[in-house]
Amino acid sequence: MAVSKNIQNNKKVRAIEVKEKRSISELMELMEDTGFQGKSLAKTITVLEKMAKDPDVTILFGYAGSLSTTGQWKIINWLIENNLIDILVPTGANISEDIVEAMGGAYIQSSNINSDEELFKQGYNRYYDLLGDEEEYLRMTELIAEFILTLKSNHNYSSREFLYKFGCWLSDKEINSIVSVAAKHNIPIFCPAFPDSPYGDAGLIANSKGFTLCIDSMKDYREFMSLADKVKDTGVVYIGGGVPKDWIQLISVTADLLYDSREIPNRKNGKRRKNVGAKETYYPHRYAVQVTTDSPQWGGLSGCTFEEAISWGKEDPEGDLVQCYCDATIALPIISHSLIERLGDFKREPKKLNSSFKETS
Repeated sequence: MAVSKNIQNNKKVRAIEVKEKRSISELMELMEDTGFQGKSLAKTITVLEKMAKDPDVTILFGYAGSLSTTGQWKIINWLIENNLIDILVPTGANISEDIVEAMGGAYIQSSNINSDEELFKQGYNRYYDLLGDEEEYLRMTELIAEFILTLKSNHNYSSREFLYKFGCWLSDKEINSIVSVAAKHNIPIFCPAFPDSPYGDAGLIANSKGFTLCIDSMKDYREFMSLADKVKDTGVVYIGGGVPKDWIQLISVTADLLYDSREIPNRKNGKRRKNVGAKETYYPHRYAVQVTTDSPQWGGLSGCTFEEAISWGKEDPEGDLVQCYCDATIALPIISHSLIERLGDFKREPKKLNSSFKETS
């Protein structure tokens, strides 16, 4: 049968045969020869392995939503501990709600069909089919407020600066949350929507005790963009979308604005638009992986395809780009367990980018 030249490749679909004692990574390898989101999920692992083994690549990881409540946060710790994240950009929820468990609390399996009025009376907050104890949530918030009261007054903190200090403080208390593990491994965390979480609530508690916390969003942005001249090439991973995805995408197209030349020092292969008077230089991401349940037709960035992002200069049209439309609670465990098998004894060198910042005492 003749195959149209318009078809990208002539690779045939391969039916999966069921066998005993097959590893997850082997199954993913087979699924890459199938279709739909099974193929996409399998391809994310192949791209992540390439990304991990490319010594010139800095990995930026966006972590959106409220996934730490669903048992995913220790996977993020594993990625950090194995140098598979160089810069972390999460929502505030994901780096606070994990602290509940790290402090000894728990989330409870339940149902999405509940008497929510009764749950409120009993002191439970519902996360779809999970429950969180309000008292444990408030203990976590009070813990953050306790830390805030140790900070220097009249100082504008970036979220990275705050979270690094907080991570060191949590480590001293042997609370091994995402923030503390990142601090131990010198991984910068930027949280661009910082107050939209228990961190904002903790700031209010500190304010009630006479301490005013100031998180400087422009300082945050400058610090983040300054990392662009400390990398050779970039790979991005998005679990969900939202603000973390947008923040990371922007480093490829706006970091040059820090410099009067509109070029990033120490970077090669910058791209410029033709027939445009502006002098901006673009440094598209070489690798990109996203796991999302958002679809592109509504026009939002969370579902925006990497093909669309190419028009902005955010992704490299010749790069390794794959999006998987899947629930992250399905994809993350499969991806991480496939990676531990695929990488084996390979150890990625840490970038330790937090060291490039001078910390306030």
